[in-house]
Amino acid sequence: MIETPTHFPSRALISWSGGKDCNFALYETLKAGQIKIEALVATIIEGSQRLSAHGVELALIEAQARAIGIPLELVWVPKNPSNPVYEAATLAQWRAHHDAGLRHVIYGDLFLQDIRDYRDALLARGSMTGLYPLWMRDTKTLARDVIKAGLKAILVCVDTTRLDASFAGRTYDEQLLADLPDHIDPCGENGEFHTFVWNGPHFQHPVGFHKGEILRDEKYAFCNLILKV
Repeated sequence: MIETPTHFPSRALISWSGGKDCNFALYETLKAGQIKIEALVATIIEGSQRLSAHGVELALIEAQARAIGIPLELVWVPKNPSNPVYEAATLAQWRAHHDAGLRHVIYGDLFLQDIRDYRDALLARGSMTGLYPLWMRDTKTLARDVIKAGLKAILVCVDTTRLDASFAGRTYDEQLLADLPDHIDPCGENGEFHTFVWNGPHFQHPVGFHKGEILRDEKYAFCNLILKV
């Protein structure tokens, strides 16, 4: 567990998917000791109780937040929300925190400029600013830095138009990196895959889970994770 100071020059939120990139951005922020993370902010689909990014159950994200020791805040959206609906829900969250004195939101984005531009424009409407601690780092190096740091992750969603469904449910480790086809970004930044982190140096304890069945739709393969109780 990372020991951090009790007083910080700044405070921020972190946009949260439960995956390796936001976790590594959090880990490096905590290690630097300059910013206090007030909350992990996750977007959840109404009715399904699953994360909008890649379908992980809310119970697992809640358990992850407890293991890390940082409060979890939820932004609720309907399934397949329009941009105006998504933006209204997100802006309400940013504006509430702005009114409470926060000015920054941390993202784990790596190199997709159009996504960063969209985030920054939306943040500006809420008088907030984005911070991107992993921005433009070489993803081959970054992937290995994530593993060397001790983050334990599993692939929970695979885009089968880009990557074979057999990768769903695999551990994110050196063997997986070696097995990825050359055209696949090792961090999955182009949406090839998504991960769930169940332990790491910033966790107080691991998140216990079982691997359930592999679920398929016309495009994605999902490894259903079941929280141990």
